Amino acid sequence: MQTLMSAALQFPTIVFTILLALIALYWLLVILRIAPLELFERDSLRDDHMASTLVSLGFAGVPATLALSFLVLFAGALSLAIELLALRWLALGLLRVPVGVLVVWASLAIASPIAAAVCHGIQRALHRYQPFKRRCLLGATVVVAERESDEFATAKLLNEPNSAVRLHCKTGDCPQPGEHRVLVKYLADEGAYRSVLEQHYMDTRVRINKLRLKHKHHPNGYST
Repeated sequence: MQTLMSAALQFPTIVFTILLALIALYWLLVILRIAPLELFERDSLRDDHMASTLVSLGFAGVPATLALSFLVLFAGALSLAIELLALRWLALGLLRVPVGVLVVWASLAIASPIAAAVCHGIQRALHRYQPFKRRCLLGATVVVAERESDEFATAKLLNEPNSAVRLHCKTGDCPQPGEHRVLVKYLADEGAYRSVLEQHYMDTRVRINKLRLKHKHHPNGYST
């Protein structure tokens, strides 16, 4: 037990130890109804880097707080294992800092698909509860079922036939039955979502990634 505690307080594992402590405190506050369940949720994917990043990592349709909790938990476990099996036996000295940064990055990279798989394994159960049917669905793919009127349409979450989602129609872009669309904005007043065609959403993400790459590699820091 002392060995585990010592390893948990060593860099880089201490980073995840502190984060897990904060996450545990947050969930305690949620249980006591002091903190909101949708603390990190936003009404739109636009300009929301956290939501967009989580969607790109495979957490679409998963509450941000839950996604971050599992991600930090699994990454922390991996970091602790690396510390116990390798780092504590090495005389790293000042090299512990750059090596630790690499371990943090590698732990998050490895833990991400594992955490996403676990979250998606339980998300069907979560979607039965109202708090998990709103902003956390942004980035999720739906299949349009039918048109309600000129303003709204109904859809079902992909692979969840018993789900129900209300879509808002925009002029010139109203969801049609059978289309696969991605939820991009939540309209709280209407209890509905704005959506875009799945292919358009994917094409936009590809273009944004290319622009970011150009910006990153341009010698003056500007895209050409």
